[in-house]
Amino acid sequence: MIPLSLGEIAEVVGGKAEGDSSVTVTAPAVLDGRQAEPGGLFVAFTGEHVDGHDYAGQAGRAGAVAVLGSRPTPLPTVVVEDAQAALQALAAHVVARLRDGLTVVGLTGSQGKTSTKDLLAAVLSSAAPTIATIGSLNNELGVPLTMLRADAATRFLVLEMGARHVGDIAELTGLVAPDIAVVLNVGQAHLGEFGSRAAIARAKGELVQGLAPGGAAVLNADDPRVVAMRSLTDGPVLTFGRAAHADVRALGLALDRLGRPSFTLRTAEASVPLTLPLVGAHQALNASAAAAAGLAADVPLDMATAALATASLSKWRLELRDLAGGATLLNDSYNANPDSTRAALDALAAIEGGRRIAVLGEMLELGDDSEAEHRAVGEYAASRADVVAAVGEAARSIADGAGERAMVLADNDAAVDWLRGHIAAGDVVLVKASRGARLDEVAAALA
Repeated sequence: MIPLSLGEIAEVVGGKAEGDSSVTVTAPAVLDGRQAEPGGLFVAFTGEHVDGHDYAGQAGRAGAVAVLGSRPTPLPTVVVEDAQAALQALAAHVVARLRDGLTVVGLTGSQGKTSTKDLLAAVLSSAAPTIATIGSLNNELGVPLTMLRADAATRFLVLEMGARHVGDIAELTGLVAPDIAVVLNVGQAHLGEFGSRAAIARAKGELVQGLAPGGAAVLNADDPRVVAMRSLTDGPVLTFGRAAHADVRALGLALDRLGRPSFTLRTAEASVPLTLPLVGAHQALNASAAAAAGLAADVPLDMATAALATASLSKWRLELRDLAGGATLLNDSYNANPDSTRAALDALAAIEGGRRIAVLGEMLELGDDSEAEHRAVGEYAASRADVVAAVGEAARSIADGAGERAMVLADNDAAVDWLRGHIAAGDVVLVKASRGARLDEVAAALA
């Protein structure tokens, strides 16, 4: 965050400063008072059940010096009618102040966004100071919060951008037009909200349409819906993937006994071998996307691959962990859709061990196709796992699809009880579901 006085913030967002207007904010903005840093800004929202303004004191004790909200608080406060709009206006102002010397990278896709964002952050950080989205804070609040973490030293700003409706990404690029737009894929995530893959493609394409003048698009050569987005920009286009026409190709993929990929990244000018410390063949595609975006940002391929070789991911993304008793946990419990679940099942199948146990929960927001998609994932799981445990009644269709290899466990507690009583040395246990199913609780209990 660049230093701004309360009075300056009030002027930027069209609010009124209550309290000492000379107080200067020097640290990032937060929505959770417990996460405030010394010199930080606490943004207070009034929700249906909780009023953030009541936590201004907590934020102050953690170090916050000011509040942005809709009513005065015990801390110096900028009072506005719409806290979300004010947060976004402040973020746009800060990044506009930093624009000279700052390269903004926007990244979207139906799956793999957060993992690829983490890989890209590693690539860019190897070249210059970089700020990137924490976890998957990729919506109308998360993006401006990330923008406000940038300061005068920042040279790369990586913004993961999610969408549940057509127009969501256009709103985000309205805050800051990216210099580089990375589109990973058009899949089935949030299909129930969008209604069709064509609508999902339109939504993801908004990132390319929102490019700054002369900005570069980085597109997945293996996804026809993504490649078609080259028509949405007059600027340069760089492609990645396994296709022969990709500008950055991932070739010669092989997996070790823990399912970690080795391959070669090849461009017209260079060819560099790479082994990732991550689980899953699909990480090769994510790495090729990160390397391509790095090239668009003038990070050489050899520097990018060196960074990728030591990169790590946000929590609960195919985390591999040894369990007491000799079993192995593959924790991919952060979120799920049909495509990402198949990728996780492939990763499970690639790991050497005894039985492969897939603990799967509901995949949300699939609309009218939900039952059929759950059943299809169950069928796929039966080809990749020895045991398929569907957790919760909403996941019963997974068990139906998996047939004789499947069981239904009533809830997370039942899943933990069954696993504790049945897993043995050498077994590999995958835990995967949409965030709402909270299967991270199952993974935590096992670990």
